[in-house]
Amino acid sequence: MRTATLFILCIISFVLLEGCNEYKSLSPEIDSKKSGQIVSEPVYTCKPSIPSISSSTPTPTPTPLNIPKVKCLSDKDGDGINDLDDIVEGARKDAENKPVYKSEYYSGGYPPDNEGVCTDVIWRAFKNAGYDLKSMIDNDIKSNTKDYPAVEGKPDPNIDFRRVRNLIVFFNKYSKKLTTEIKPNDIKNLQEWQGGDIVTFSNPEHIAIVSDKRNSDGIPYIIHNAGPYTMEVDNLMRWIPGITGHFRFP
Repeated sequence: MRTATLFILCIISFVLLEGCNEYKSLSPEIDSKKSGQIVSEPVYTCKPSIPSISSSTPTPTPTPLNIPKVKCLSDKDGDGINDLDDIVEGARKDAENKPVYKSEYYSGGYPPDNEGVCTDVIWRAFKNAGYDLKSMIDNDIKSNTKDYPAVEGKPDPNIDFRRVRNLIVFFNKYSKKLTTEIKPNDIKNLQEWQGGDIVTFSNPEHIAIVSDKRNSDGIPYIIHNAGPYTMEVDNLMRWIPGITGHFRFP
């Protein structure tokens, strides 16, 4: 009877060890056969199988705001694309070209295509819509020098059209002036911010093109060059409260 009991216990122990055999730990254990020395022996432990849990509820997707787009009837270059869309397209081309930020004085006024500052994004965007912004500003400064205090009575066509202060004067005179306030998720307010608009800032003086791309709160991106090169970015809110002007041309 005793022999049968021992035989049964041996079989049970063998089954248990085989069932746990695949789970090993290399933690050091004390080997009683080696006078209490610590040796690395595999220890067999049984680990429960944990079923993976998958959520059957999908993550909700935010509903984008439907910001109405203003109708622009002007098409200066006659390409079938209205001026505001052309201005965005031109600014976006400059961002794709990635001209590095470099402030220099250039004979003739224009920097090479691979260089520029914030104001160069503006005339390049306008050029894509058929406007010669340099000539327009140079002519207005020549005829109304007193309106442009930054030139200090001495117009310089090589640089005047690339100065933020002069652009602010020009757009104040010849563009529609719009709100400088931005309210996230406020459709009425955000409708005033349209792709192709121009926005100016202080501290430091800066200028950018408003993009037709918006974030989930309805805030438009801006296309500008504040270094290292021209970019289309979602950071308009970072410039608050430094917005000094918001214009739509013509």
